[in-house]
Amino acid sequence: MKNILRIFTKDWRSIGTNWVAAILLGGLIILPSLYAWFNIGASWDPYSQTDQLPVGIVNEDQGATIRDKAIDVGGELTKELKHNNSLEWHFSKRDRAMEKLKNGDYFAVIVIPKDFSKKLGTVINDKPEKAEVEYYVNEKVNAIAPKITEKGASVIVDQITSNFVSVVNGTIFDLFNELGLEFERDLSDIKRFEEYVFKLEENLPEINRLVSDAMKDSKDAEKVINKVQGLLPEAEQITSEGINTIDDTTHFLNEAEDRLNKLAPQVEEDLTTAQQTAEDVNEFINDLKTPDIDLSSVEEIRGKMNQQIDDSVQRINNVQEVLNQVKKTGSNKQNTEEGETSEADPAQPAVNQKQKEVIDQAITDLDQVKKQLNGIKGDSEEIGTHLADKQKEIDNILSSLQEKSGDTANKIDAFLKEYNENIEPKVLSEVASAKKTLSNARSTLKEAQTTIPEVKRILSSTEENIGEGQDILAYMLNEYPYVNDKVNQLADRIREIQGETDINDIIELLKNDPMAEQSFFEEPIVLSKNSLFPIQNYGTGMTPFYTVLSLWVGALLLVSLLTTEVSGLKEVSNRQIYFGKLLTFISVGFLQTIVVTLGDLFILHVDIVHPVLFVLFGLATSFVFMLMVYTLVSVFGDVGKAMAIVFLVLQIAGSGGTYPVALLPEFFQKIHPFLPFSYAVDLMREAVGGIIWQRVKEDLFFLGIFAVVYLLVGAFLKERLNNKTNQLMKKSRKSGLFH
Repeated sequence: MKNILRIFTKDWRSIGTNWVAAILLGGLIILPSLYAWFNIGASWDPYSQTDQLPVGIVNEDQGATIRDKAIDVGGELTKELKHNNSLEWHFSKRDRAMEKLKNGDYFAVIVIPKDFSKKLGTVINDKPEKAEVEYYVNEKVNAIAPKITEKGASVIVDQITSNFVSVVNGTIFDLFNELGLEFERDLSDIKRFEEYVFKLEENLPEINRLVSDAMKDSKDAEKVINKVQGLLPEAEQITSEGINTIDDTTHFLNEAEDRLNKLAPQVEEDLTTAQQTAEDVNEFINDLKTPDIDLSSVEEIRGKMNQQIDDSVQRINNVQEVLNQVKKTGSNKQNTEEGETSEADPAQPAVNQKQKEVIDQAITDLDQVKKQLNGIKGDSEEIGTHLADKQKEIDNILSSLQEKSGDTANKIDAFLKEYNENIEPKVLSEVASAKKTLSNARSTLKEAQTTIPEVKRILSSTEENIGEGQDILAYMLNEYPYVNDKVNQLADRIREIQGETDINDIIELLKNDPMAEQSFFEEPIVLSKNSLFPIQNYGTGMTPFYTVLSLWVGALLLVSLLTTEVSGLKEVSNRQIYFGKLLTFISVGFLQTIVVTLGDLFILHVDIVHPVLFVLFGLATSFVFMLMVYTLVSVFGDVGKAMAIVFLVLQIAGSGGTYPVALLPEFFQKIHPFLPFSYAVDLMREAVGGIIWQRVKEDLFFLGIFAVVYLLVGAFLKERLNNKTNQLMKKSRKSGLFH
């Protein structure tokens, strides 16, 4: 132990007495800190300087028109970028921008193509197209700059997307708000519509049955129309003939009425004459009853009486002939109407029958009068036969004849009265009624004749409409399965929706504030950053790595310039030399650590949560690193220096000081747990960001393992390996290339 201290004190005495050695050692103490400070300063906040990275912007957007509204997204973006300082934007034409990019004047070029707005406008189409932003980068210029510019391009795309989504969703939610208000106003109609759907679902089978029946009825109606259309020509002919028949019958009635009016005075005159004849016969018979009758003159008297009776019978025959003509006229009219135009005047037969009964009764009465007159004539002949033989019977016959002639005169008088009061007025009345009925029938037939063309047109149109209706009905019947299926699906969907949600909730959702919804979709997710161990900037985050790196570099500088051997002292062993020199190297390493850690705190003003622990952890790290590097060089000589440099290279890449271990290649991930840098950097991070003592203990434990292992290697292998390593060093120096 005494020799170890002698070696240690001798080294520091030499430093204190040799100013050149002191200056060189001072440089070795300060130089590693410069390595850390410069790197930490350079990486202090590099992203705050991105406004000095030149990036070209080429706007070729020609704009577009969407529903009569002009949009120019490229122009709007250009205006916004002129006020954006995230990068150094340069606005130029494509050719010039690409030339500057090739020459390295621009790190990247962003091109907005001419159809940019047009493609964004396709959002309202059935098949919208995605708009593209062209990004060109010169990755040869720098390794980090392309990543920064790419991030800038991504920010632009995100900004456009955010604004576009915000505007589109704002418009959509404006419409939703209007729809919500309209739905609220029409809520009763919506409820009614649901009821209609359910009612339609329930009644569809009945509707299908009715449509099928309507189809069948339309076919029957079509047959009826065709039949009616076939009968129309016949109806036209019958109507025309009926009008002609009515005209002829009216003409006959007019003639009968005129003839009756003309014959009426003659009938009255003939009846009066017949009555007078009957009265004359009565008087004549009365004269015959006188006692002084001249039988010789009976034949003369009988002849005169017969002559008068024949005249009366003739007149009665004339009256009967007139009545038969009237009756015949009425019968002809009736027969004509019944045989040809019975449909034109259905009431006429009853009137003619009444008229016929009156005329038949009159003719019957006149027949009785004629019979009595003929009876008188026969009796007069009987008088002539029996006059001479049967005077008494003659008287009886005369009395009977007188009675008959008187009765005949009375009957003729009664018939004349009946004729004047009943027969003639009734016949004329019936004729007038028949004429009126025929006139009405003629008007009806005339109107029917005028209507027939319209009926033809209506039937033709109806036939066409029935044809179209049949097409529609056939289409409805064919589409019924599809409609029935869709209505059932709609009804089931409505029931499903009713079970899942309330339409009032939907209306309330649609009525949401459009501006609030637009703001939400502009930034639907807000990143709320909560730093458990906040780091002020990038330089602070890199301080642990660069500080630990400077301590290893400091150890390399020491073993490169300071000797690990002892001169001027005798009777010291290799082990004593190892420990004695180790104290010198560790003490200088501590000075290096104090300079670099305090410089981090007070020169760079790194924001360190635990500054005292930061210094202490630095001293512990320096002790382990110096022990490892010194041991390698002390035991292995120049080979140990090479080994220390290889360790440095592996630890820079595999310690996770810059990139997370998960991003490193598999080789470095595997060696990571065996590198002292891994634990030293992590230990220093605890002091910078915040202490987790469990991790501190683990890091110190593994660093302690490295220290114990290398301390044992130096203590037990130096003496065994030193002779061999010294021989190698002598041979290398003989070459003149190594010192």
